[in-house]
Amino acid sequence: MQGFAGSLRKLAFPDLPVPNYTTLSRRAQNLKIVLPSSRPDEPLHLVIDSTGLKLYGEGEWKVRKHGWSKRRTWPKVHLAMDANTGQICAALMTHQDEGDGEVLPDLLDQIPADVAIDTIGGDGAYDSKACHARIASGAAPSIPPREGATPWPESTPGAAWRNAAIDAIAQSSRREWKLASGYHRRSLAESLMYRLKILTGSCLWAREIGSQATEVSVRVGVLNRMAVLARPQSVRIA
Repeated sequence: MQGFAGSLRKLAFPDLPVPNYTTLSRRAQNLKIVLPSSRPDEPLHLVIDSTGLKLYGEGEWKVRKHGWSKRRTWPKVHLAMDANTGQICAALMTHQDEGDGEVLPDLLDQIPADVAIDTIGGDGAYDSKACHARIASGAAPSIPPREGATPWPESTPGAAWRNAAIDAIAQSSRREWKLASGYHRRSLAESLMYRLKILTGSCLWAREIGSQATEVSVRVGVLNRMAVLARPQSVRIA
């Protein structure tokens, strides 16, 4: 990238400052990137998910033949996207052992306090008392109860919604409940993870923790910009 920018400067932009790679790597360790905060016309419908990104570059063939080494790590990227606009509203990178439900409060803290949230959708990993308590403070959950889930006491935050979901699943089926509750909008988060890996790469290039977090934020900003420029507006007509 440094060489490409230098070539552009020689061809057409003589006043273009081109920092060297070492400067960029050093600054990335402490660079704080804030996602643009928009004011949507309607409350957010957040869909949340996580995925792992490769580090240290061990290929699949080597893993199948010889297994992975002790250095093999998979940093997790947690993203919260507005299903109505396709914009990523919050992003966080954690260690591979960090649970999805544990970082939900940190993701929601990145949403401006004056932005209304209507629904928060996630898979069964977010079916915990801590997650439901945080969601119940200002939004409605769209989270399937785990297999074999039992009702919570009515005094537990979020218990009314969760207990109603358990009853609905018992009376019909989990599939019918997902269709009736609109849970399948969460599939947009899985598509988002696919775009993240296909368009920006499935491996992290940086080696320092701070630089990796900065790299994730930059990639998220790129996806947001692409969504603004080229996201189709789909309308059901039948």
